[in-house]
Amino acid sequence: MKVCSTIILLICFLLIATECYIVEAKPKTCKPSGKVRAKKPPPGQCLKFPRYADCNCIGGKLYDIYKCSPEVSNHTKVTLTLNGFAEGDGGGVPAKCDKKYHSDNELVVALSTGWFNKRKRCLKYINIYGNGKSVKAKVVDECDSTKGCDEQHNYQPPCPNNIVDASIAVWRALGVPVDQGGEMDIYWSDA
Repeated sequence: MKVCSTIILLICFLLIATECYIVEAKPKTCKPSGKVRAKKPPPGQCLKFPRYADCNCIGGKLYDIYKCSPEVSNHTKVTLTLNGFAEGDGGGVPAKCDKKYHSDNELVVALSTGWFNKRKRCLKYINIYGNGKSVKAKVVDECDSTKGCDEQHNYQPPCPNNIVDASIAVWRALGVPVDQGGEMDIYWSDA
């Protein structure tokens, strides 16, 4: 009986001690680091593609900018957006990682500034999970969360801090028709 009581007391002590030392994991928050005032694009300056939902900044409007992105886990929930990486598409300049344009048939993505992490994810692969499927894509560019609404960014607003901006090939691999493209909730992780 004395041994049983000692074991019960020891278990209770361990449970209490463990409870005192467990630190609840809180997700890293990412708040706007400032704002940018939109410049009104000159007539005909904004490239309009059917696959882009909104390429025009509203002149004078303030848009949030971010230097950070939410913390990455092995299953980070984000928004997938559709982007063109070919010459004349999207931002209109070659990808930051390799200074090249990429066809719509390549499995490539751009990540929000915080996840792009000063090029640390350049040419590395990520896994994308959505629509009941998964695909592996190469990071080739940054979806700039710190600037926008100017000529260099094709008068597009700054990228939100939780974006994986993907090629048509990624959308097709996930089984989503391109004409339904635009935005979709997905999960991603480093490959």
